[in-house]
Amino acid sequence: MLTAAQTLHRHFRDTPGKVCLTLLEARQADKPLTYQQLYHGASRCARALIQQNVQPGEVVILILPHGEALVYAFFGAILAGAVPAIMPFLTEKLAPDQYRRSLAALFAVTRPAAVISYADFLDEVHRAVEAGSGVRTVLAAEQIAAENLPEDSPLPGMLRQPEDIVLLQHSSGTSGLQKGVALSNRAVANQISAYAPAINLNSLDVVVSWLPLYHDMGLIAGFLMPLLTGTPLVLMSPFDWVRAPYRLLQAVSTYKGTLSWLPNFAYNFCAQKIRPRDLEELDLSTWRAVINCSEPMYYSSHTQFLERFQPHGLRPEALATCYAMAENVFAVTQGGIDRQVRVDHVDLRALQEQHRAVPAPADGEALRLLSAGRPVSNTRLQILDDQGRTLPDRHVGEIALHSDCMLTGYYNRPELTANAFRDGWYLTGDLGYLADGELFITGRKKDLIIVGGKNVYPQDLEYLAGEIAGVHPGRAVVFGLPNESSGTEDVILVAETDLPDLHSWQALADELRRAITRSSDVALRHVHIV
Repeated sequence: MLTAAQTLHRHFRDTPGKVCLTLLEARQADKPLTYQQLYHGASRCARALIQQNVQPGEVVILILPHGEALVYAFFGAILAGAVPAIMPFLTEKLAPDQYRRSLAALFAVTRPAAVISYADFLDEVHRAVEAGSGVRTVLAAEQIAAENLPEDSPLPGMLRQPEDIVLLQHSSGTSGLQKGVALSNRAVANQISAYAPAINLNSLDVVVSWLPLYHDMGLIAGFLMPLLTGTPLVLMSPFDWVRAPYRLLQAVSTYKGTLSWLPNFAYNFCAQKIRPRDLEELDLSTWRAVINCSEPMYYSSHTQFLERFQPHGLRPEALATCYAMAENVFAVTQGGIDRQVRVDHVDLRALQEQHRAVPAPADGEALRLLSAGRPVSNTRLQILDDQGRTLPDRHVGEIALHSDCMLTGYYNRPELTANAFRDGWYLTGDLGYLADGELFITGRKKDLIIVGGKNVYPQDLEYLAGEIAGVHPGRAVVFGLPNESSGTEDVILVAETDLPDLHSWQALADELRRAITRSSDVALRHVHIV
């Protein structure tokens, strides 16, 4: 088994002139990079880390915007034998004080040997570096690019073993980005070996992505997998995409893209925000899989996306689904590749009252759930009740998984690692059910609301809210607040709208109360329109 460093070197040796990555940046010419350029840029960064006495196995935090410097820094850390971990950089969307606290907390838990950022941000990094944090050196990407470094010394990353940790993925938490998912070379290689056939990855594919690289969907599906398999990658910044979402579709059309991964909100965002003038001469017929992943998936989002872009060549069978998590490197299941995604029409009341996915009668209230597909070849699933017993088909419980690409552990958090497993099975905290070998996600265990002894799944009510005219799909949230006088929880719904005045807001709130009370066991009173 080749490690990530050895795989990159093999591409450099065998196909140095092949364009592996095309970087797209607003108001700049598209920039293609060959494997030779990628390897040389990464080697330069590796040698800069080695000069700073960064040792194999030590963590290097990367705080850089999307672009060439981040690509070189990530693979440079791997070639140096270090363990890269990408963190979001400070933007206008993040509160500076909270960001600084998160950065300091990350350093305290992860104890990185080095941080690579850009020159203008180094002062922020130095402020977050406290005594005992482990950080010995802070480097500017611009400084690395300008240095004249020796190129004859061996790169330690080439000697790393399959069981060695190759990267960290950090998941967000209320106290900062502290939950580092440690993944080995073997886990990454096993994931790619199983997932590539699940999506029928082939020599004609081109991946187009705008996803952030600090998230598992962007890092693995939209970055590592294509570069390590030799699949051409077209990569743009998430900030460029959110300002101009049409650029994703234009990149697919220009580069004949075949594969992209999107969170569910992006389907609605593209369908609603892209203007007709930006769709002229667009050809999406090469897009064979647009894979919905990383957040609750809605049938209505797929329908809206298809209706908007089918006139430009998007095919219904291109809409696919995936259930994934960093703890499994990425994909757990995949649906919609060999046939269209299955839609399960289930009885809402049975789901809420009996925790069973009973097929809805023709005249009953149906919840349309998208299948997340079947487990990839190296992954097994179980649905467990609260006592850890395996449930039969169509019974809702916690999803547990077992595979050969699981995390080594949560980095420097042994207590979290121990609590995440039961008898070798990883407990996801997600709720769902199996039906004929396919997985359906129904919510999060920790988001459960208990009202008068009854379990209420917020996602069910959020789905109903999203069906009401005037509510942005995916922009309704349901949560519970303790009510001391009643001794139970009140159900609160907050929904976003573009309706123009308070009178229409009140009418929308009344309609939401009626619709959810009529279609569920929740007598909804607290509705807030924003």
